[in-house]
Amino acid sequence: MASVTEISAGVRAKYEPVIGLEVHVQLLTATKIFCSCSTQFGAPPNTNVCPVCLGLPGALPVLNRKVVDFAILAAQALNCRVNERSIYARKNYFYPDLPKGYQISQYDKPLAEFGYIELASGKRIGITRIHLEEDAGKSMHEGFADDRTSIDLNRSGVPLIEIVSEPDMRAPEEAYEYLTRLKEIILYTGVSDCNMEEGSLRCDANISVRPRGQEKFGTKTEVKNVNSFRFIKQALEYEIERHIGVIESGGRIEQETRLYNPGEGKTYGMRSKEQAHDYRYFPEPDLLPLIVSDAWQDEVRKALPELPEARRQRMMSDYGLTKGDAFTLTTTRALADQFEEAAAQAKNPKRVANLVQSDLIGRLKAKGLDIEQSPISMKGVAVSADLMEAGTISSKMLKDLYDLCFERGKDFAVVYEEEGRPQQSTDTGALEKIIDEVIANNPKQLEQYRGGKKTVIAFFVGQVMRASKGQANPALVNEMLAKKLEA
Repeated sequence: MASVTEISAGVRAKYEPVIGLEVHVQLLTATKIFCSCSTQFGAPPNTNVCPVCLGLPGALPVLNRKVVDFAILAAQALNCRVNERSIYARKNYFYPDLPKGYQISQYDKPLAEFGYIELASGKRIGITRIHLEEDAGKSMHEGFADDRTSIDLNRSGVPLIEIVSEPDMRAPEEAYEYLTRLKEIILYTGVSDCNMEEGSLRCDANISVRPRGQEKFGTKTEVKNVNSFRFIKQALEYEIERHIGVIESGGRIEQETRLYNPGEGKTYGMRSKEQAHDYRYFPEPDLLPLIVSDAWQDEVRKALPELPEARRQRMMSDYGLTKGDAFTLTTTRALADQFEEAAAQAKNPKRVANLVQSDLIGRLKAKGLDIEQSPISMKGVAVSADLMEAGTISSKMLKDLYDLCFERGKDFAVVYEEEGRPQQSTDTGALEKIIDEVIANNPKQLEQYRGGKKTVIAFFVGQVMRASKGQANPALVNEMLAKKLEA
């Protein structure tokens, strides 16, 4: 990442960053917040529009109840208090893609307040508020031979919740973790697909620095329109260095909105930052106050799933997973569901968990694949676990079959059939012959064993398994070897 000026560790340590995040999440409803137009992404420009979302005179908004259901569900998942009464407000500003000249949002009386997200360290990042609002349209600057700009109003009126954090984060790493956990929780609830490429999740980051020990906040800047969590982290790192450099050189930070250029690793000034009074908020006269009763909240709460952190703790307890592997297996709700379904169907659920940890995840890491890209499904892991549990295949055979799955890009059951359903050998006559040959070829180890070094039996087991090409039953090999060596 490009740097502003080199700031020494000593100078850097004199200052404390203060970070707050504003996250816009598009709700996964079929229609818009105040009209029945489709929210489908990628439709031809200006086809999902009507007099309401075009802002034509005389058109009145009608609230979509499903939008409120989803917003309540997200607020409950984020530990917020849902207010019984909230008010819609007009947020006035003038952009080409805002046809009414104002955006219907919420201001001093939002839907929900006082939530939090807990980081791995146990630190809680407060959520100031969650409010409902409509999205604006989109200005399009590309695809023209000259400098013309076109306006697509398909996105105008798409339902959003804005999740505003407290300025509780003190490092870019905390901001990155907060966003990661927030996205996980929202995905688990199913209220949004959080697709950053399609604009379903957008984040603005507010950053300031202050001398350590000082209570008063420094002057903040806002970094807008960053399209990945990694870039948000980089932008914050750059801004921290820039702020400190300006202050150390005797300058003053200007409150402004900035854009991040990931190619250069730098931020650039965009415009002076608006204050709340610049938007001239006032209650929306065309919408009644939103009243959310306790009964409505209780109805929505029935759809609240087991959330990621709670699920991790339970799966660690139920299946003996490590913390890291529990995290991997709960990355998405679908993956966790698949794992638990496979574990429930298997003869030994813990064996399924062990195979995921010991044999599947290592191969995925070696190939640079996410677990969702695994050629071996969770059902395939369960099939292999049952074959091992029954003694049909050995661990060596399983490893070889897993390697073939990754080579061929096929699931375990398919490869197992293609290989002719290999099985461990339980032919005692053939095994006895192999064992006799191994003992005869290793007189030194035989002498050590009979001299009292019983751990040498592991050496003999390894030699027998190698001679049988991994097809001997290890338990039977151990039993027969012990008898032979003691004879």
